[in-house]
Amino acid sequence: MTSKMRLYLHRMQAVDSAVCVTVSHTSQYRVIRDVFRVVSRLGDGVFWYTLMAAILVIQQTDGIQPFLHMALAGATGTLVYKWLKLKTLRPRPYQVRQDVWVAGKALDHFSFPSGHTLHAVVFGLIAITYYPMLSIILIPFMMMVAMSRVILGLHYPSDVVAGATIGYFIVLLSYQFV
Repeated sequence: MTSKMRLYLHRMQAVDSAVCVTVSHTSQYRVIRDVFRVVSRLGDGVFWYTLMAAILVIQQTDGIQPFLHMALAGATGTLVYKWLKLKTLRPRPYQVRQDVWVAGKALDHFSFPSGHTLHAVVFGLIAITYYPMLSIILIPFMMMVAMSRVILGLHYPSDVVAGATIGYFIVLLSYQFV
């Protein structure tokens, strides 16, 4: 790696870290902290599994394909993000910087990529593909899940961007099999 590349990566890491600190400090406001804790908890699977169950109940046999599509892509996302976390071993921001305010509970030890964001993109985009009218609810919710991870001090912005990008590519790949 060239010295220019190392310098660029160092600067990007510094910006990533500084944004993380600044955004995590918004959790000092109770309303922000409480709203994003709820969003994060719902994004932990509760919202997505409820949506999948609702699709089955409301759509019945027509809901089987979207349900299975979401389930298989979600399982793929879990395998990918867990593998990446074990390969990268990136510590969470609050483990590295004392000035990051942690206001949520981490589900595992490592930061990269954001599994919440990855799954929000996977489940949200697949659901929108089958039911475009849900976009008015799902797009803001997906964005709030991603934001919650940085606001709660659990991820760097780059973890969230990586999770969203990986989720998007899992969705694209999943359409090769449906």
